[in-house]
Amino acid sequence: MKKIFGIFLLMGGVVSATFAQKVAAGKVPAAVKTAFTKNHPGIKVNWEMEKQNFEAGFTLNGKETSEVYSAAGSLLEREVAIKTSEFPAAVMLKLKGMKVAEAAKITKADGSVSYEAEVKGKDLLFDANGNLLKP
Repeated sequence: MKKIFGIFLLMGGVVSATFAQKVAAGKVPAAVKTAFTKNHPGIKVNWEMEKQNFEAGFTLNGKETSEVYSAAGSLLEREVAIKTSEFPAAVMLKLKGMKVAEAAKITKADGSVSYEAEVKGKDLLFDANGNLLKP
């Protein structure tokens, strides 16, 4: 029984290490905080590390939003939670019959837009034409 518990504990540690790590505001580079504050004055933010970048999680206009910044303070992408009914028709067609747990619209710094749907614990990424970008 102790071995099984130990295995589950080890697996949980490995899984949690692969996800974003919370970061204290004091450890976020000044350039990142300045860029965020310039875009969103007075907004309360929670910081996480996403690979070598910094992710700001916050609520904007009543919607869960996150923005990813480089260490130099450049905005790389914005992700906004949406209703599944807000997906383009082509994306909705691809997801027909599937239960979507979470939906988001992702806008990259270059203006390109993709849509993310969490299905059965897996994130599926589509372009506006319903083409699967990331299974």
